Amino acid sequence: MAKLLQSRHSRKLVNLDRLEAVLGVENVDALVASSPENVTYASGYWALSQWIRRGPQTYVVIPRKGPERSTVVASTALLDLLADQNVWVSNVRRFGYFQMDRAERLRSGLDKKLLSFFGLPDDGTPLEALAKALIDAGVARGRIALDELGLLPGNWERLQDLLPNATLVPGYGLFRKIRAIKTTEEINRLRYSAQVAEQSIQVAVAEARTDITEIEMARAFHRKTVESDCQPVLGCIGFGARSAMPNVQPSDARLVDGDIIRFDVGGRFKHYRSDIARIAVFGEPSAKIKLYHRALHRGVQAALEMIKPGVKAADVFARAVDVTRKEGITHFLRSHVGHGIGIDGYDLPDLTPISPDLIEEGMVMCVEAPYYETGWGGLQVEDTVVVHADGIETFMTTDGSLMVPP
Repeated sequence: MAKLLQSRHSRKLVNLDRLEAVLGVENVDALVASSPENVTYASGYWALSQWIRRGPQTYVVIPRKGPERSTVVASTALLDLLADQNVWVSNVRRFGYFQMDRAERLRSGLDKKLLSFFGLPDDGTPLEALAKALIDAGVARGRIALDELGLLPGNWERLQDLLPNATLVPGYGLFRKIRAIKTTEEINRLRYSAQVAEQSIQVAVAEARTDITEIEMARAFHRKTVESDCQPVLGCIGFGARSAMPNVQPSDARLVDGDIIRFDVGGRFKHYRSDIARIAVFGEPSAKIKLYHRALHRGVQAALEMIKPGVKAADVFARAVDVTRKEGITHFLRSHVGHGIGIDGYDLPDLTPISPDLIEEGMVMCVEAPYYETGWGGLQVEDTVVVHADGIETFMTTDGSLMVPP
């Protein structure tokens, strides 16, 4: 059934084959999304209030056996978005009051669809609606994995009271396992998002001139991002010694000759994230900049060269650190050299020295080697790639070499 649904919904985000396999191993009968990223991933439904403030509740229920019985549990106040978006889940339960008046004549199919949603019964509270959706799915006595990240205090206990015969287990970790392997649609969105970030860096670097501020360069970067139909998310852009601040935010600091310009940036395209890093130098780079950047660049390249299905994430970490040290930064230390990316900025795998993750086909990841030296500057190379059966495909059109604007 999962494969049939996949063919009927070719633009669906959720990987139903992966979901069925993961839930089968964990003996879980249904998975419930509650956090914004997982709600959108599971259904295609982007619930505005969830993404802009903490607290609003939206859920998606996906039964392991019979995903056609999946249900979106939505606030009445957000039904217009549910009607207007490409949501593959056809079953809806609504909760809460919201006033919507009606014209004498409905002018569009969207109007009629929205009105049909308002005609659904009000299930009361979000958790009462969720409980009814789980009963509809036939899992009220089953083992239910509940994404705990989007819950409010007391929600878990209240749902257990409403479903006394169900066994509730944490589900956020299961979502991470499922999201680790991307569908074709996800890969296409991630590729575009990464390449827009890369192009936006190039546009911003072209603005380099004496006395331009970090804020002015950031404007150029974000302008290109928005013009390319992406949303700004990450914009760490720092000059000179400020480039050593790992989370630097653009300021009124002005560019002077010899400054490092560090970009650790990204956006979001149709909910999917980008996160890449590039380094430029305004003027002639010093010998130290050249040596250190080359070491970082080579460390990333060495890590990318070994990535393929079955490789240990911890071994990728070790390779990146070892090569960076041998190439010139002998004291190089890191907590990680990359991470998966998707609808969330950090998906599996975790490229750390103690990571238990194995690289799998279909993973999309950012591989990076940053170096921060307070009082001097920061350097960073970060690329985004997808794993295929025989290695990787890079999303980047530049190789991360040091940029020196004219």
